[in-house]
Amino acid sequence: MQEYDVAIVGLGALGSAAAYHAAGKGARVVAFEQFELGHVRGASHDTSRIVRTSYGAPQYVRLAQSAYRDWADLERETGERLLTITGGLVFIPTDGPFDAADFVQSLEEVGVEHELLSPAEVHDRWPQFSLTDNVETIYTADSGIAHAARTVATLQLHARMRGAELRDRTRVLAVVPDAGGVVVRTDRGDVRARKVVLAADAWTNELLEPLDAAIPLISMQEQVTYFAPAEPEAFDAARFPVWIWEDDECFYGFPTYGEPTIKAARDRSDNLMTPAERTFVPSERLLAELTAFVGGTIPASGPALRTVTCQYAITPNRNFVLGPLQQHPDILVALGAGHAFKFTPAIGRILAELALDGATSDDISTFAVDSAAHPAGGIDERPIEAAAP
Repeated sequence: MQEYDVAIVGLGALGSAAAYHAAGKGARVVAFEQFELGHVRGASHDTSRIVRTSYGAPQYVRLAQSAYRDWADLERETGERLLTITGGLVFIPTDGPFDAADFVQSLEEVGVEHELLSPAEVHDRWPQFSLTDNVETIYTADSGIAHAARTVATLQLHARMRGAELRDRTRVLAVVPDAGGVVVRTDRGDVRARKVVLAADAWTNELLEPLDAAIPLISMQEQVTYFAPAEPEAFDAARFPVWIWEDDECFYGFPTYGEPTIKAARDRSDNLMTPAERTFVPSERLLAELTAFVGGTIPASGPALRTVTCQYAITPNRNFVLGPLQQHPDILVALGAGHAFKFTPAIGRILAELALDGATSDDISTFAVDSAAHPAGGIDERPIEAAAP
C-alpha cells in the first residue's frame, strides 16, 4: 500500500489549497477528486467571488486579514493575478435583523479602515444604486473579487509542481483510522496517510457517518444570475464596487468582470436538495425574486441573461468547521459553510499546518468540529457572499 504524509479528499478550492500548501512544506501529498478537475457539481467553479474583511464578527475579520496576506503570497509565488480590488459596500436596513454597529465594532477592533455612509453619500459616489432612507452602508476599500476557476486551477497546477499527486475521477469510498494513520479506500485502490483532510463539502458526511462523526449540514442548490445592462461601462470595476445586502433575505453582487454583465445572487435560498437530488435547473421563483430586487436596487442593471447553479452545504450556525475529529484526530475536516472562498489560501495553509505541525498560528477556536452541532453557541451571522459561482 502506498504511504503518504497527507491525503486530501476533495479538490475544490479548500482541498486544492491544502494540497498546494502541504506540498510546499515538503510533505508527500496525494489528493482525490471524485469528478474531473474543474467540474461544475460543487461550489468552486465559474468566475467571481467576493473577497472582503467586512464581517460582523472579529474572528472572521482577523482570518480575512490573514487571507489577504496569503492571497498576496500565492500571487507572488505563482505569477498569477487572482484578485481585483474594487472596494465594497455592505447595505444594512435599520429595520432588519442586522446592525451596522456590529460591523463597525468588528472592523474597529481589528483596525480595518472603513466608512459609514448615508444613502445620499452612497448615491453621490455610486449613482447606480437606489437606496431608501433607512439603509446604512459600510464601505471598505480593500474589498474586491477573486477569480474562482483560475484560483483553483492555479492551486492544482502548482501543487503538482511542488510534488503533490492529484488523482481525479477517483471516488473515496471510506477513510479508516488504524494504528498506522488512516487508510483511504478508493475505487482505484487504497493508500495510507498519516493525516487525512476531508474537504468534500456536501459529500463530507458520506465519509463521516461510518465513523459516527457526522456533522449537521444543510444542502441546497443555489444559483447566480448575470444581468446585461444597456451601458456596461457604468458598471466597470473601476466605477462600481462589489456589494452585499444584509436583511432577512440577503443578496450580493459584482461589477462587470471579464464580460459586459453584472452578477447577483441571493444567499441561502433554501432550495433544499442533496447532491444526488440536484437538478441543475434554475428556480424560476428565485430568478423572479432576484430580478425584482436587483431591478429596484440597481435600476440600470438590465435584463437577466443567464443563470448558473451550484451546490451549497452550510452548517446550522454558518460557522466554518476546521480541525480534527475529536475521536479520530488524524482526520481533519474543512467545511466552508457557503462563504469560504475568500479565505481559500489561508484555510489551505491552516490545514497544512494542522496536518504537518499539529498547530496553526491563526485562531480557529470558533471553528472546532464540535461547535458545528450547536447553533446557539456559534455565530448566526448568515454571511452573505456565498460559495456560489
